[in-house]
Amino acid sequence: MNFQITVLKILVSYPAGFAVMADLKRDMAILATSGRDWAERTRRLSARMPDLDIFSQGLVERESGGWKITAKGRKALEFLEARPGTDQIEEPAPEAAAAQVPVLRQPAERAKRRRERRERRREACGRARASAS
Repeated sequence: MNFQITVLKILVSYPAGFAVMADLKRDMAILATSGRDWAERTRRLSARMPDLDIFSQGLVERESGGWKITAKGRKALEFLEARPGTDQIEEPAPEAAAAQVPVLRQPAERAKRRRERRERRREACGRARASAS
């Protein structure tokens, strides 16, 4: 779980973007124990801005008893959550669009890897049962 992105997401959900430390800690604990989805999501978002530092970049300010997201922090979060390529939408030329053929090999490769992992797990399970007997 990426701490800094989690802080931004929590603060943006509060009225006026301000949360006291007790609320921040509680929300952090909830998200930290919510499962793998949140950790993967924050990892993906942090990859878009690897040098993120919420305090030195002025994205979050410390105020009496809590933290507050700044306008700059809101913009940074919008940038992180924007889908790649949506900043500049360009229409391809009609002949260029016809020439482009999408590559669809990845799902088949992914399915093959899943099958192989499943087979390895079954074999390992069978070996464990045999050695336990």
